[in-house]
Amino acid sequence: MGNSLQDQLLKAGLIDEQRLRQARSTKHKKAKHGGRRGLAADDAARQAAERARREKAERDRELNRRLQEEAALRAAENEVRQLVHTHRVVRDGGDVAFNFTDGTTLKRIYVNKDQHARLVGGSLAVVRQDAFYEVVPSEIAEKVSARDASLVLVHNRPHDEKDGDDPYADYKVPDDLMW
Repeated sequence: MGNSLQDQLLKAGLIDEQRLRQARSTKHKKAKHGGRRGLAADDAARQAAERARREKAERDRELNRRLQEEAALRAAENEVRQLVHTHRVVRDGGDVAFNFTDGTTLKRIYVNKDQHARLVGGSLAVVRQDAFYEVVPSEIAEKVSARDASLVLVHNRPHDEKDGDDPYADYKVPDDLMW
């Protein structure tokens, strides 16, 4: 009775040695891999790992895109800062006050008479750079406005054409009017 069923069938001649080895290897493989439940669990774990890998790749792409946008924004800000710094008009010795608004606050910078006339005429403009105000040529103000329009505070553009519906067209505004 100590013999297993397989040994008894082999002795009786009902199965041969090759079938016995094949049955043992199949039994061993099932025990090793856990049967179908083990394969299903393995597939689920593999799918979960693949899903986690895809989600991590998507998060990495999003983070990389945000970092690139921030770098591009900083580069544009530095470009504007450099553009204003290299083309600013020196205002030393300014004795005429030029008033303008920055948002809802009234600001004042001092310029000389020629610069004041050019600011009113539109050949110069006032731009904000960080916490300071700079006077730059009109062409530079247009370049700054193309990058960030909120930085250009005063940029008078002369109107050559007359508006026919303007009721005040006959009245000239004096050039020396200060407010």
